[in-house]
Amino acid sequence: MARLTRAQQQERTKAAVLAAAREEFAEHGYADAKIDRIAGRAEMTRGAVYSNFPSKRALYLAVLLDSLRPPAPVEPPPSRLDEAMEAFARAWLDRLPLMGDTFAGGRLQLRSLAGVFDDGPGRSALAQVMKLEALLLGLALESRVPIPARRVRLAELVLTLLDGAGHLAETAPGFGDAFGMALACRHFAGLDLDDTWDPPHLAYAVAAHPVREPWRPPEEARDEITGRTVTPDADGVVAVLGTRRLEAAEEAVRAARFGDRVTVAVVTADPAEIGRLVRLRIGDLTGCLRGVFGGDTWPGLHLVLDGGAAIATAAGIGDPDDTTEAAVRVREGRIVARAVGRGAAHAAATAELPAGRPCEENR
Repeated sequence: MARLTRAQQQERTKAAVLAAAREEFAEHGYADAKIDRIAGRAEMTRGAVYSNFPSKRALYLAVLLDSLRPPAPVEPPPSRLDEAMEAFARAWLDRLPLMGDTFAGGRLQLRSLAGVFDDGPGRSALAQVMKLEALLLGLALESRVPIPARRVRLAELVLTLLDGAGHLAETAPGFGDAFGMALACRHFAGLDLDDTWDPPHLAYAVAAHPVREPWRPPEEARDEITGRTVTPDADGVVAVLGTRRLEAAEEAVRAARFGDRVTVAVVTADPAEIGRLVRLRIGDLTGCLRGVFGGDTWPGLHLVLDGGAAIATAAGIGDPDDTTEAAVRVREGRIVARAVGRGAAHAAATAELPAGRPCEENR
């Protein structure tokens, strides 16, 4: 038998730890799981577990990420708003545990985060990533209406109902009917929520500064929306957002000009925990979205989890962290405008361009 390389051995060790951790979390739940027992199940030392995962929380999130499986695609994709909302709800509710499942096993199936993030940074990141989830779902719903109109508040309402259903399935298993909840989401389509989006206008909103710098993005990046590998080199806006400022993604999307590519690069100073949290939530949601709407519903938007800060570095953002909010406008292989601070994405998207650039807005 050929000798394993160091990288192969590390992957084998990590896989063994994940398998042992999955058994431990399924049997005892997150709160009562013990690293010593996980190490024993994997026939390793406690230090070997921590050399791969710096904390129990990081290990739990890795187990949940490893369990992500996209639902079967809806065929044909729904063409109407009400049909799309019901189909999305059905795909999301498919994770609900059955009556015979154990409490700990049901929480694992639900990908529950109850009690996992009880600190301020974790709660802030979770609230912001849910804002980003609502934007992605809202844009998908907007693609199913004949007259373009914002549907982000509607998406927030749907996600509130579905997350509540998951919480009830966890704390009061057997209560609630998945069919009825999916039907309720269908009827939400008729609600008039007076949903509008206003651009930043307060004193803290920054202005973009004209620059002329080379744009050298990484050759490849994974677009979390489609699951495909992309090259973020198109003309448009690149917004670099920390996990506490993810709601600012909508500023770039709404202000983008016709033909712009909007790339949202998410950065964090804590990739092991906060980074995995964002990857889990976004991966979970986009799997459902692709299954219902198809992968080409967001043609002008890329979402990249910039764990290595490659896009941030290309944009000239040094030492990005969870509070970062910066954006650049790219044209013909150069950065032509830059903004840093609150409102940066909107400022870069609306920056005045050199003569000859059309100014028609996309939305």
